[in-house]
Amino acid sequence: QVQLVESGGGLVQAGGSLRLSCVVSGRTFNWYIMGWFRQAPGTEREFVASASESGARTSYGDSVAGRFTISRDNARDTVYLQMNSLKPEDTAVYYCAAKRPTTRDYEYWGQGTQVTVSS
Repeated sequence: QVQLVESGGGLVQAGGSLRLSCVVSGRTFNWYIMGWFRQAPGTEREFVASASESGARTSYGDSVAGRFTISRDNARDTVYLQMNSLKPEDTAVYYCAAKRPTTRDYEYWGQGTQVTVSS
């Protein structure tokens, strides 16, 4: 069973930065595409970013492109989300997720970490 544990959330002022981490255990980390999603109260879950198995290919949601950076360290079984120029609308619970390249949907999810951006 794959387990994902996020950390790094917290309270930050608008314009500030945070780095989220997600440690994966239970399977070979570099088998999986890794993604970050977020969900604010009363809204649907939103795609934030993804990274290919090697990290060479990344993708971002329109609302975070240019401000957030996803990266992964396969030696540490960890994926990161560097968030810069944070805005109040970035406030949400952030989840990391993993999927095999052959599956459409993300298969494994972390428990989430709260990010709150004050104005």
